[in-house]
Amino acid sequence: MPNIKSAVKRVRRTETAEQRNNSQKNQMRTAVKRAKSAIETNADNKTELVNFATKKVDKAAKNNLIHSNKADRIKSSLMTANK
Repeated sequence: MPNIKSAVKRVRRTETAEQRNNSQKNQMRTAVKRAKSAIETNADNKTELVNFATKKVDKAAKNNLIHSNKADRIKSSLMTANK
């Protein structure tokens, strides 16, 4: 545990940021999984789920949670599977 006051604050900030990042990344992964399963089962709302997953992926890439190339790759695979 840090002894310096600013280091203690920094640890707290890091923990909250880590929780926020993990939450956003998990939401993105869940959205992608739901979209893929909807495509496989040919669900009625598959286009909505693909659009929602695309938004989540774009937001994660914007916040540097995933690399932009990975975001493009995920979106591309969703779009080609949705055709």
